[in-house]
Amino acid sequence: MHTRIEFISRLVGAVVLGTALALIGVQLAGMLNLDPLRYGIALGIGGGVLGVVLGFLFTPYVTVRPINAIRQSLSAMPLERLVSLLIGVFLGLIAAALFSIPLSQLPSPLREILPLASALGLCYLGAVLMMNRYRDLREFAGGLRLPRATEKAIEAEKKEDQHVILLDTSVIIDGRILDIARTGFIRHTLLVPNFVLKELQYIADSADSLRRNRGRRGLDILSMLQNESPVPVRITDMDAPQARDADSKLVLLARRLTCPIMTNDYNLNKVAELQGIAVLNINDLANAVKASFLPGEELSVTIIQEGKEYGQGVGYLDDGTMVVVEDGYRLMNRTQQVVVTKVLQTTAGRMIFAKP
Repeated sequence: MHTRIEFISRLVGAVVLGTALALIGVQLAGMLNLDPLRYGIALGIGGGVLGVVLGFLFTPYVTVRPINAIRQSLSAMPLERLVSLLIGVFLGLIAAALFSIPLSQLPSPLREILPLASALGLCYLGAVLMMNRYRDLREFAGGLRLPRATEKAIEAEKKEDQHVILLDTSVIIDGRILDIARTGFIRHTLLVPNFVLKELQYIADSADSLRRNRGRRGLDILSMLQNESPVPVRITDMDAPQARDADSKLVLLARRLTCPIMTNDYNLNKVAELQGIAVLNINDLANAVKASFLPGEELSVTIIQEGKEYGQGVGYLDDGTMVVVEDGYRLMNRTQQVVVTKVLQTTAGRMIFAKP
């Protein structure tokens, strides 16, 4: 879509700038008293060709791309800062209107230049001042007496914006977030930025069947979260255009909203923790709620394979915990009562050592 819009803007810019430079070339030949049939046509064609080339090459850089950058910045800007910006521009326009009256009485060319320059300068100054003092403006607006219904709506909106959890692509594809949400342990709103949703769509459209299935699973999980989970789920347009990849955008957005990130991505987990952002890792939660065993306790395990050391047998509990049984090789493919001798907790999970 953006590529098509840029191509159209290039064509329009080429036509407009080519026509303008062609007319300027013809006018220049007339101003220099040159032969209009010879030099006028030559300058007009030369100016037209130059205008077409320059317009086709550089039009998106002065039209479409700045507009897209401004749109993304405004969409990512918090509401209170956006309101402060608009108020600052409005006050700047009022001040510029007052200054334009005496400035218009000045001699030419000052009366043509200074009103426009003062309007731009005052609008910029008003926007900067109001955005720097938006917290004071919020406190002032909060001190005004509002109707009870309006006060309740504002409080609800503030509470909704403050108590959110950002979801990463990996945790949506993982799917366990749906089961956790159904239990009611999560009370905060789950916030899914649009760039995470686009990443899911990109994975779902992949040519690789494995990636395509993972992406479609993520979209299905997100749909079930919205329709079946008691936890509210919101899709937001908030973005961090200064970052390129989705992980960096999530970190910047979490810092701006002062909210945690829920993820299973090890690298994102470490980067967020280094920047002081709270991380909710479902793998850590799964390890924390696994059944704990103390040395001396008995448990039943089916030995299914040989261990790394001589004579060891290996089995697994229902939750996937590995149990290494001494002298368990002779008990292969049998269910055996064993006694726990040691429990080892690692970042990869929990490992239990036992003996028959």
